[in-house]
This record gives sequence, C-alpha cells and structure tokens, in this order.
Amino acid sequence: MALYSNFSRRHEMTLWQKLGELNWLLLLLLVGVATIGFGMLYSAASGSWDPWASRQILRFVPGVLLMLLVAVIDIRFWIRYAYLGYFAALALLAAVEIMGVVGMGARRWVDLGVFQLQPSEVMKVALVLALARYYHGLTKEDVVRLRSLIPPAVLILLPALLVVRQPDLGTAVLLLATGAAIMFAAGVRMWIFGAALVAVLAAIPMVWRLALHGYQKERVLTFINPERDPLGAGYHITQSKIALGSGGMFGKGFMQGTQSHLSFLPEKQTDFIFTMLAEEFGMVGGLVLIGLYVFIIAYGIAIAVRARSHFGRLVAIGVITTFFLYVFINMAMVMGLIPVVGVPLPLVSYGGTSMMSLLIGFGLIMCVSVHRDVVIPRNIRFAAD
Repeated sequence: MALYSNFSRRHEMTLWQKLGELNWLLLLLLVGVATIGFGMLYSAASGSWDPWASRQILRFVPGVLLMLLVAVIDIRFWIRYAYLGYFAALALLAAVEIMGVVGMGARRWVDLGVFQLQPSEVMKVALVLALARYYHGLTKEDVVRLRSLIPPAVLILLPALLVVRQPDLGTAVLLLATGAAIMFAAGVRMWIFGAALVAVLAAIPMVWRLALHGYQKERVLTFINPERDPLGAGYHITQSKIALGSGGMFGKGFMQGTQSHLSFLPEKQTDFIFTMLAEEFGMVGGLVLIGLYVFIIAYGIAIAVRARSHFGRLVAIGVITTFFLYVFINMAMVMGLIPVVGVPLPLVSYGGTSMMSLLIGFGLIMCVSVHRDVVIPRNIRFAAD
C-alpha cells in the first residue's frame, strides 16, 4: 500500500513538472551570494584560488545538485523521516563526545574518513524538520496546552546542551532561537516566551559562574569594553572596526584592503569575511550583499506563506530563520554590536559542512514551494510501501 495511497494519487507530479516548478530565481540569488564569497576568498589568499576559493567552489557545485535533489523529493518523504533524521543527528552529536576531532581548541567534528563532518550543522536542519513534524500533528487547542511544550523543549535542549559542551555557544544559541521561532509560528502563546526570557535572565549569574569558559567570559567583557585589552581579547573586534571604517563609501578596491592583506584582520576567510568585503568595496559593497540576503529571506517567507500544509510552512520558516540568524549574528559580531561568536557568514565564509547544511535547508524550502498545494492530513498514518 502506497504512502497516503488515495490522497497522493491526486497530487502526483512528474520529475519534469517538479523541475519546472523549481524557484530558479531563488537559486540565482544563492549563486550570486556564493560567487561574492568565491571572490572574497580569492582576495583573502592574495589573488590565489588556493587554499580556500577552489575548495569552496568544489563543495558548492555538488551542494547545489544535492539542493535540487532535496527539492524534487516528495514533501511527504521528509515528514515521514523527520524524527529518524533528528535522532541520527543527535547520535552524531553524541559521537563527538566519544570520538570527536579537536580543532582550534574545540571538539566539534567527527572524522568519517573521506571528510570531517560537523554534526551541529546537520542538527540545524534536522531540528527544523522534527519540530515541524511535531507541531503539524497538533490541533490549535493542543498547541496552547502546557504539556505540549515538553516534547519540543526536549527536542531543542538535548542538542543545545551537547553543542555547548563542544564548546560552541554560537551554534547553541542558533538552535534555541530557531526552535523558539518555530514554536512561535506554530501558535505557542506569547506569555510562554516572556516566562522563558525571565528564566534566562535569572539564570545569567549562575551560567556566568558555572557554564561559561574563560575565553567566553573574556569575549563578553571585551564586548562591553573593547579597549580593556586592545592587544589581547579586544584585538579582533578593534581591527574589525578599523577595517570597516577605512573602507568608506566605495572601498579601497579589490585585493587592496590593508587591514586584511597586511594580516591585521584575523580569520578573514571565515568569521570576519564581511569586514574584508566592506574594506575593499565600502558601504556600497556591503549594502549590495545585504540586499541579496534580504531578497533571499523575503523569498523564503513568501514560500512559507503560500504553503497549504502546516508542515511546509513551519519548515520554510525554520530554515529561513536559521539563515537570517546566521547573517544577523555574523554582521552584528564584526560591527561590535554583540560579543564575538563563531558564526560564519552564509555562503560567503569558508566552510564545508555549514554550506552543505544551508543548501540542504534551501532545498527543503524549494521542496515546500514545489509541493505548496499538497495538503498533508494532521493525523498521519504511514503504511508500508
């Protein structure tokens, strides 16, 4: 018996029909942002494709193909295996504790032989699917009941706690914020979020004493007063602000940035790549990139609004929220508006797993768009194929 046998036959689409329904403009916007990233990585290596730009391109091409594959797979496949994907990602996070690879003082990767996988990036997508699956099965009355908050709270807190242990506070915050956004979109009452905020504020002293590492405390203190240690903990953000300001309106020109090319700017290929772009292309260049991000976010919201299935809406909202948080946190960090955390600029910063997880996420958004008219029953019963 086929999955949703009677219902699905009314909505079968051929592969060619699905390809025709793909959001090619969204794909073009993503390629545009990634191309800017290739150029900045080329500049970061002082006019060389190696070691960053060439590897980024080699990852992006199969990533786009994977994104398109995800997009044409029936959306009911993703709701069917949402929990399985979540627990697989959770197992990978647990494996980091046992056999994780240490890099730059943190244990965040699992060595799979062919490549190193960062499970926390996989969890960002898996958590969205699992929460969307959970809330899809609830009625409006069930959503507002207090007992209905327990399963999603567990789904969010388990991976967040494992990620904090790596330690990776930035990704943990992303998981919590994305989970909160999906719960809000699902209809959880505002007073719940208010109570959670009060609890978080009340827990800050205990978290400061017991949970934060020394370098994390330094980042917070440096954020409050960057001049307290300009050659130590405050060096990164001080140099970032100098580079941002020196770019002016139109920048110093491609590969002409002094702060980055004279090695004053740290981690220019990852966390501080927006700073390098603003120094070389000025405020105009920065606004162009921000504009592309705004179009992508607006496109994702529009797809969420048009989806008929609750699952599809929540998946699109969850993925686009994660994307927005990537952009906001990275840019706010390099401008000194929030403490420095290890969050890359999406599709621009150098990084393999983060790029692949984002492209898979956008594949899910495209999948929601392709299957926007498919209505998935709330009380789902999966039969064996």
